[in-house]
Amino acid sequence: MDPIPLFNQASLVIQDCGLKGRGVVTRLQIPARTVIDISPILLFPTDEYTAHGQYTQLDHYTYRWQGGMALAMGLGSMFNHSNKPNVGFQRDFVNKLIRYSALRDIEEGEELCISYGPNLWFPDMEDEEESIREDKRERDTDSGYNGSSRDQARSGSPVSDSEDETAESFLGRFTLSHTEDEDDSS
Repeated sequence: MDPIPLFNQASLVIQDCGLKGRGVVTRLQIPARTVIDISPILLFPTDEYTAHGQYTQLDHYTYRWQGGMALAMGLGSMFNHSNKPNVGFQRDFVNKLIRYSALRDIEEGEELCISYGPNLWFPDMEDEEESIREDKRERDTDSGYNGSSRDQARSGSPVSDSEDETAESFLGRFTLSHTEDEDDSS
């Protein structure tokens, strides 16, 4: 797949990201705390989502929201998962938006990733890619593999606002500010 330039984000492209599939990659360095995108959301009321949405592909792309589940439009649904995300997000309930910002300096050519939380519903492609790299290193050096690098890759602290580890959709476990937790309870 050829990289597809984005109309309002000339420095970002959607391209093939290996085992993860399509993802968002930057063509320029992005400084920490830079707002990368603001995605409007499409809100599915709880009853509608429970009756229909959770049984469709939408279930893999929705965020928990006040009064239901939200689908992020634009880039918000294109960010892949990473155990070490370089992009964070903040839900804006009042304006029905999600703001995505750089958590650290992001280098040119780097994929932009968010964390989906600790309970993935799919195989973690980062673990798969690390395993492939480990196997290649093992073959190249003819040394024994003990798995320690893979274990270290998993030791990152997940960002999650859910103590309940039941099956929730996609990014529903995240909150970046205390006020969102208070808003979520109403």
